[in-house]
Amino acid sequence: MTSDRIFGLVVIAVALAYIAGAFQIQTSFLSDPIGSKTFPLLIGGVAALSALVIVIRPDPDPEWPGMSTFLHLGIALAVLIAYAYALKPLGFLLPTALAAAILSYQITPRPVAAAVTGVGLSVGLFILFRYGLELGLFALPRSLHG
Repeated sequence: MTSDRIFGLVVIAVALAYIAGAFQIQTSFLSDPIGSKTFPLLIGGVAALSALVIVIRPDPDPEWPGMSTFLHLGIALAVLIAYAYALKPLGFLLPTALAAAILSYQITPRPVAAAVTGVGLSVGLFILFRYGLELGLFALPRSLHG
């Protein structure tokens, strides 16, 4: 119960800081009738209310996962950080295939299925983002494009 209440109080503090930041948004003379502050204020308000419910009615005895779960989460975090840094120099296909394969392997440790998933996601997402959404992605490193 204590961990839920601490978490709820931390989320309330973050939500209040988010709301304070939303009040700092400058509006131009060409803004829409609702205004640019409305959506961030709603998000902050919902987060604060949800956290308040967690503080008032915590779970009786939450079960924390084992250390292996935290290790897997740490590996996933490291992979995603490396992925973010690798996108620009290496292009989209290779980092996405590697990251998707590693994360897929963590979910179900089958090497062949993880590799196929990584390559499939990489190519499928590239086609979707490049041609469907018309984003300016490079498939391969820019040095290979000339």
